[in-house]
Amino acid sequence: MKFVDEVKVSVKGGKGGDGCVSFRREKFIPFGGPNGGDGGDGGSVYLEADLGMNTLVDFRYKRHFTAQNGQSGMGSDCTGKSGEDLVVQVPVGTLVYNVDTDELLGDLTAPGQRLLVAKGGFHGLGNTRFKSSTNRAPRQTTPGTFGEERELRLELKLLADVGLLGLPNAGKSTLIRSVSAAKPKVADYPFTTLHPNLGVVRVGELRSFVIADIPGLIEGAAEGAGLGIQFLKHLERTRLLLHLVDVSPLDGSDPVDSAKIIVRELEKYSETLAQKPRWLVLNKIDQVLEDEVEERCAEIIKGLDWDGPVFYISALKGEGTQSLCYAIMDFLSSSEVPEEQENI
Repeated sequence: MKFVDEVKVSVKGGKGGDGCVSFRREKFIPFGGPNGGDGGDGGSVYLEADLGMNTLVDFRYKRHFTAQNGQSGMGSDCTGKSGEDLVVQVPVGTLVYNVDTDELLGDLTAPGQRLLVAKGGFHGLGNTRFKSSTNRAPRQTTPGTFGEERELRLELKLLADVGLLGLPNAGKSTLIRSVSAAKPKVADYPFTTLHPNLGVVRVGELRSFVIADIPGLIEGAAEGAGLGIQFLKHLERTRLLLHLVDVSPLDGSDPVDSAKIIVRELEKYSETLAQKPRWLVLNKIDQVLEDEVEERCAEIIKGLDWDGPVFYISALKGEGTQSLCYAIMDFLSSSEVPEEQENI
């Protein structure tokens, strides 16, 4: 399925039903008086977060959503039927913006959470409403009002605890395959990952976390090089970033320079994202002679002037991945949950 994380749609509430002009007409009751009923309210449009969806691709083919109109009032004081509300399913993690004002209308972060995006019109009043001691045969009614109409921008930001950063072919997809049931594409050429992938990592009974893999960054990504930085937004909700570095790149490039490229692109995109907790994960140690691993990794750490947590792993062979996952679980259990994820 094609991954789509941003779309524009239009929503429109249903029109309220008009009020009715009617008079009671029965034998032997010559002055029955008014009995025109009110119209029904128009239906409203809601967005609802659905855990079973993970992309906005369906909105590429259907972009207009209109709720049902209310029914007009009828005689004998019969009120028109209200229009049914329209509930549109969206993925959990969808942000909803008003296109005209760029205002954030809501953030659907919990399954089943609903957001009213277009209220239905109010019902019209029948002539019964206007009778009085001085106006016993009113012919006055009011029409139903039109429902709200909006242009919306839906933006999906995946909900994950941990995000993976790195150059193409740093081993991010291999790592997520190794520690979870997710099966992203893996190959020996760059940009095999074309859209974000999520995996659930279980480290024990009732102990698990969600990890997100995004397409690799290259130098100049902030200016649109490669696949650009459009997918970095999916890491904004994460609580921890894992920076994967290939300790033995096949092209002979310097791992230190490669790691610095990622840091620069991260800072260009968002200072907030750049300041998130970040661990250095030195991958593909199986490609280095066993007695040279410590020396090679020490050179990279020194070149980066790194003083944070460091892990040596081989995602392909699963070496060091278990201890990494346990460390991540301990960190997530002890750290404070961000405010936007409190209700998840």
